[in-house]
Amino acid sequence: MVEQGKTQKTVAKEKRRYYRKNVEFFKLLDKIKLWPSRSGTLHGIKSMKISGDTAEIITHCNERFLVRNSRNSRSARWLRNKLFFGVCKGCKIPEWKLEKYSSTYLNQYYGKNL
Repeated sequence: MVEQGKTQKTVAKEKRRYYRKNVEFFKLLDKIKLWPSRSGTLHGIKSMKISGDTAEIITHCNERFLVRNSRNSRSARWLRNKLFFGVCKGCKIPEWKLEKYSSTYLNQYYGKNL
């Protein structure tokens, strides 16, 4: 039985997505469009300018981050392990995007190669 205001699509289990674990970090950021800051806050990415081995990330709350392309960095590990402590209120990340992020799995041997 479907609750009032919900469709069967939202009640049904969310589709699992699999991506490769060791893809290039900038491609992963461009696909996920989320950035974990050092304080553990999850931000939504508005734009990303790549220049060589670094990129400048501008979030929806107009914060700027200068990022290096490293698969072993803190932010890469946090994205792969889905580690964050809160969501930025200024970025206003929608609930569906957080659900999609939580249903995405990163596997070393299986998944899309971005």
